[in-house]
Amino acid sequence: MKRFTLFFALLSYSLFSQKVAPVYPIPSAKQLAWSELEYYGFIHFNMNTFTNVEWGEGKESPSSFNPTALDCNQWARIAKKAGMKGLILTAKHHDGFALYSSKYTSHSVAKSPWKNGKGDVVKELSEACKKYDLKLGIYLSPWDRFHPAYGTDDYNQVYAKMQEELLTNYGPIFEFWYDGANGEGPNGKKQVYDWNLFHSMVNKYQPTAVQFSDAGPDIRWVGNERGYAYDTMWSPILRDKIYPGCPDFDNYRNGQENGTHWVSPEVDVSIRPGWYYHPDQDNKVKTPDSLLKIYAASVGRNANLLLNIPVDTRGLIHENDSASLMGFAAIRTKSLVNLLKKNTNDPLLDGKNSTFWMASPKKKDIRVELKNPLSINTLMLQEPIALGQRVSSFEVELVDELGNKEVIKAGTIGHKRMITFKERKLKSFQIRFTGSRGPVLISNLEAYRFISTRNEPLFQ
Repeated sequence: MKRFTLFFALLSYSLFSQKVAPVYPIPSAKQLAWSELEYYGFIHFNMNTFTNVEWGEGKESPSSFNPTALDCNQWARIAKKAGMKGLILTAKHHDGFALYSSKYTSHSVAKSPWKNGKGDVVKELSEACKKYDLKLGIYLSPWDRFHPAYGTDDYNQVYAKMQEELLTNYGPIFEFWYDGANGEGPNGKKQVYDWNLFHSMVNKYQPTAVQFSDAGPDIRWVGNERGYAYDTMWSPILRDKIYPGCPDFDNYRNGQENGTHWVSPEVDVSIRPGWYYHPDQDNKVKTPDSLLKIYAASVGRNANLLLNIPVDTRGLIHENDSASLMGFAAIRTKSLVNLLKKNTNDPLLDGKNSTFWMASPKKKDIRVELKNPLSINTLMLQEPIALGQRVSSFEVELVDELGNKEVIKAGTIGHKRMITFKERKLKSFQIRFTGSRGPVLISNLEAYRFISTRNEPLFQ
């Protein structure tokens, strides 16, 4: 793609090596590494796949679980081609059926006809992830509608022991995923979860793994399952005010500018209407174009994207899902090409998070003049989040080749922020920072032309 010369009128100064005090809270090393992943997959495959429901009751017969052609290499191969960085597996959902032979439950693949009870889906996926250089994550539902100990203190120990099995037998884990579901067990009682115990197990056996829930402790739910984060999306949050299943979570979903802990958001969304495979949804798979819009509204709003793929009863990713994932990958390859010429001597254009531009007290704006007008519909900004999240509001003024102007107001930036707009040939644009926690630092600036599968502008 042809590159164009830029003339920058930077209304402040560039910073390369000066020391800058961080604005707290700041991310840990494992939280920083997690942010760089940006996009990975969720595999919902379990008893519900074979009973054709979303939430099982714990009364299902293990004989129902019998995939005819399970191939975790197929899952990993497709995920890799789709550009995902890892896969998170539902090792146990709310019905309590475990995809590996656990010492602490009798409801597992050990009682199923699949591989005569000798199979282990977690092991097969672990090996496939190693083969295709993907990271492995685990989802172990705390709610268990089968286990007789659920609703008693003993169950917390059962859950912790199952964690230990999963955290010690399958190699490195990059993310451990909980949810806040907490219904009644077979004895009619709800469980009081020992979250401190659960978190300690991961920290003990997989200290580099991040833990996900409504409240973290490391990363958190974005607050919806529709595939988008919000215009204001803080990684700092008042973590001690919330907990998994918190009834007033909506008050905290944007994070807080005065947050006490760094707990970045994760956007979880399914490629189909349901999280588990249902044959009647084969023609309801999200299109590549819709997935690209989700990408811009999740990764492009200071969150990571966890895209669910419901594996079918064969034990394979369905052809329609695979086709959509490949189409999504193809248009990302075409669209995510920086139209601004790379400049290794400019911290805004060198593509590195370790260098950054810093606003001065009197000059807070970035202005870009294009020698030749460019067709653009997306601008991307990044902050060096190792020094904290700073920008609370900003605005972008676009000037097209005819001199027409449009001003777009926006909230936070964080790890990555994409501003999308109707495509036009831009002659210049200016970024004005209108609110921040300390001096504004910007590590990268890029411009894109997001296009659809029809090779047309995506945002109209």
